[in-house]
Amino acid sequence: MKKIIFRTIAFFLLAIIIIIGYVSLIGIETSRFNNQISEQLKSVDKDLDLELKKVKILLNPIKLIINIKTVGAKVSYKKKPIDLESIKTNLSIKSVINNNFALNNLNISTKSIEINNFLSFIKSFKNKPQIYVLDKIVNKGFIIADIDLDFDENGEIKNNYNIRGFIKDTNLSLLKNYQIKDLNFLFDITSNLYLIENINLKLNQIPISSNKISFENKGNNFLVEGELNNQETNLNKKVINLIQNLYFKHFEIKKIKLESKNNFSFILDHKFNVKKLKLESKMELKNLTLMNNLNLQKFLPDINEEIEITDHLLDINLVDENLSIKGKGNLLLQKNKDEVDYLIKSKNGKIEFNSTLSVLDNPFKVDILNYEKNEEKKLEIKISGLNNKGKNTFNIIEFKQNKNYFSLINLILTNDFKIEKFDKIKLDYLDKENTKNNLTIINKKNNYHISGKIFNSNSLIDRFINDNEKKRSIFNKNTKFIINIDSVLLDQNNLVKNLKGKFSLKKNEIVDADLNAYFSDKEKFSFSIRSGANGKVTTFFIDRAEPIVKRYKFIKGYEKGKLDFYSVKKADTSISTLKIYDFNLKELPALTKLLTLASLQGIADILSGEGIGFDEFEMNFTNKGKLMTINEIYAIGPAISIMMEGYVEKSKLISLRGTLVPATTINKAIGSIPMLGKILVGTKTGEGVFGVSFKIKGPPKKLETTVNPIKTLTPRFITRTLEKIKKTN
Repeated sequence: MKKIIFRTIAFFLLAIIIIIGYVSLIGIETSRFNNQISEQLKSVDKDLDLELKKVKILLNPIKLIINIKTVGAKVSYKKKPIDLESIKTNLSIKSVINNNFALNNLNISTKSIEINNFLSFIKSFKNKPQIYVLDKIVNKGFIIADIDLDFDENGEIKNNYNIRGFIKDTNLSLLKNYQIKDLNFLFDITSNLYLIENINLKLNQIPISSNKISFENKGNNFLVEGELNNQETNLNKKVINLIQNLYFKHFEIKKIKLESKNNFSFILDHKFNVKKLKLESKMELKNLTLMNNLNLQKFLPDINEEIEITDHLLDINLVDENLSIKGKGNLLLQKNKDEVDYLIKSKNGKIEFNSTLSVLDNPFKVDILNYEKNEEKKLEIKISGLNNKGKNTFNIIEFKQNKNYFSLINLILTNDFKIEKFDKIKLDYLDKENTKNNLTIINKKNNYHISGKIFNSNSLIDRFINDNEKKRSIFNKNTKFIINIDSVLLDQNNLVKNLKGKFSLKKNEIVDADLNAYFSDKEKFSFSIRSGANGKVTTFFIDRAEPIVKRYKFIKGYEKGKLDFYSVKKADTSISTLKIYDFNLKELPALTKLLTLASLQGIADILSGEGIGFDEFEMNFTNKGKLMTINEIYAIGPAISIMMEGYVEKSKLISLRGTLVPATTINKAIGSIPMLGKILVGTKTGEGVFGVSFKIKGPPKKLETTVNPIKTLTPRFITRTLEKIKKTN
C-alpha cells in the first residue's frame, strides 16, 4: 500500500515536473488570457484596444511569472489600427490570483507602419510635447519599432521605458522654407535620452548624413547634440534661390557646389525656443558663381560678367549669436585667379572683418591716382574694420605692390557709404607714367592737411576737365583741406613748386578755395573760389596755359600762352569769361576744315605746318544745366581773326556761327575808315574788305561746316578789332 501511494505521489510529482518543464521550456498556446491582457491594457487607456490571436505561454516557476507571447496581433488607438509583429508580456501569478493588475511589462514589436499612426499610439502612454511636435511636422514615413514598457502594481508605466527601431522614407516640414525628404535613421528612446543614429536625408534636396544626434532631457528642456555632414553637392535652383533671398539679395547666384562637416549643440525649451546654440562647421566651397553687379571696372578693367569663388576652405563657429567665419580660397574676378583669405566675427551686433586679397596675374588700377598694376606683379590688398549699427569703420585699407604703398587709416563711412572722417592717408608709389608720388593727408582737429614731396596731378586734372559723370557725394559733412606740397606735376613737362593754400567743401561742393604755386620766379599759378550773397566767384590764372588747354580733345598742337578765367555762379547759372594770350596752334581740325572750305588753303597749310599764332582769345559764355550759351568768342592774330557765337548742348548738339577774316583784310577794313585808317594802317591800297561767314552744327562726332564769302565786315567785328589795336598801342 505504501508503495502504491509512494508511486502515485511520485507519478504526480513527475507529471507536474514534466508539465512545469514543458510549460517552462516549450510552452503552450491558448487564448485563455486574451481578454485579461486586453482588459489590463484598457485600464491604462480606455481608447486602447488589443486584438490577440492565440498566445504562447511560458512559465517562470521561480519568479512565479507567466511569460506570454503572441504573433500577428493588432492594436487600435481610437479605432486607428496598427499591425504588430509580436507582443510579449509577463503576468504575475500572484496578481492574477488576487485579481490585481498583473502585467509586469510589455514588449511590442511592430510591423512597418505609418509614423503618424505610431505617434498616436505612443501618445496613449506618454503624451509629451515633443511627441505632439513630431506629429505635426511629419508628412509621411514608415517606422519599425520595439517598445519595452514596465508597469508598477497600479498599472502605471514606469519611467524606464525604451523604444527602439528605425525610420524610413520619411518627409518632414520643419519651417516654410525647409523641407526634409527621404529621411532614414535608427533610434533609441528612453525617458531621458532620444538617440538617433545612421541618419540619411535630403534637406531641400541637399543630401545630408549624420552618425548621431541626441536629445537629452534636462528638466523642462532638451540638450540637443550631434553632427550633420553633406558630401560634395551641386545645389538645385530652388535651394539657390532660398540662399540668395536670405543672404545674397543683391546678387544673382548661378551655381553652388559644396561639402561640409558640422557639429552642433543647443538647448530646446518647452516652447521650442533654441538657446545656447553652438556650431562648428568645416566647409569646402567648391564653387560659388555669381552674376557680377559690382561697379568695379574702374579698378578691375578686365572684370568678368560672372564672379567665381572656388576651392574655399571655411571654418565656421557659432556660439549663441556670436559668429566667426574664417576662409581662404580662389577668386576669379578677371581672366586669371586671385587669392583671398578673410576672418569675419559677429558679436553683440558688431561685425568685425579682416581680409587680404592677392591680385596675381591680373590688372588693377586707380585712375584718380594714375596708378596701374602690371599684370605680372603681385598686389596685396588688406582691409580690416567693423560694422556697428550700419556704420562702417575701416581700421586700415592697405595696398602693397613692390615699393608701391597706399594706406588709409580709420576710415568711417555712414550707412549710405559717405565719408564721415578718416585719420590718415599715405601714398608712396610710382604711377603709370613712371613718376614718383609722395603724399600724406592727416586729420588734425577735423581739418585735413595735405602735404608731401611730389604729386603727379596729370590724371586728376583730366578727370576734372573731362568727367561727364554726375558729381558724387563723398563726405557727409562740411570739410576743410589745407595744402602744402613741394612739387606738383601738371603734366610730364610742366611742374609747379610750393603749392600752398586751402579749400573748403560744403555739401560736397567747393565753396571756398585759395591755391597758389610757381613755375619760376616770373611764372605763377593761382586758383580761388569765393562764395557770398552775390554768388560763387571762381578765378584761375596760369602763366603756362599749355598743360590745361591741350587736354581738350578738339585742340591739338597748342603751345605757350597765358590763361585767365573768371566766373560767377548764382543758383544754377554761371556767367564766365575765358581769356588766353599769346599762344600758337598747330592742329585744330575744325579750323583746318573751315579754312579749306573758305579757299584759304595757304593759311591752312601754315596751320598744319609751323602753326598759327594768336595774340588774344576771349570767350564769354553762360552755363545752365547741360546748356552752354556762347555769347561771344573772339580770337585775333597776325594770320587770321575769328568771331563766333552759339550754344553747346552737352553731349548732344553744337551750334556755332561766326566770321573768319584773314589779317590782310582786317588791315584793309581798318584802313578804309576815314582819317583814322591812314593813321593806323598807312596809305597802302588793297582790294577792299573781305571775310567769310560760317556755321558749325551737329552732334559732337558728326559736325557739319558751311561757309559763305562776304564783302563787308560787321560793325561788331570792326569795333572789337579797334579795341584790340587800341590796347596794343
